[in-house]
Amino acid sequence: MRIYVDTSVFGGCYDPEFEIWSNRIIDFFIKGKYKAVISEVSVFELKYAPSEIRRVLSKIPKSNLEIVRLTDEAVQLSNLYIKEKIVTEKSLADTQHIAIATVQQVDLLISWNFKHIVNFDKIRLYNAVNLKYGYKILEIRNPRDLTNEK
Repeated sequence: MRIYVDTSVFGGCYDPEFEIWSNRIIDFFIKGKYKAVISEVSVFELKYAPSEIRRVLSKIPKSNLEIVRLTDEAVQLSNLYIKEKIVTEKSLADTQHIAIATVQQVDLLISWNFKHIVNFDKIRLYNAVNLKYGYKILEIRNPRDLTNEK
């Protein structure tokens, strides 16, 4: 399964509220249970993260990691999410993550961003735009949903 990992999951490895589940999902990527997909948007965001968070990404073997581009198609889809007023331009990076994951047809996007990404109402709106413009529905969850940890 190809899983798009938003930057918050890496930061979650050092957040007491999310560390159990973030570290567990990273371990799944390391072991090859799932393939991690990140984008150049994530790479840019991680560039400004603390070094220990950047190191989390380096633990994932290249064979279990796919880095994808922010294509023109994804930029256009991201702009449609904003045009449809799902979020404002302040959340551009969030819409880019969702658009890239949609265009890349990943199996799932995971995030700890409950305000703009893992939010029931927003997920429905993103997927309404996806369907309106000929894309598939994107499954969006938090890492806890995949780890079977309590």
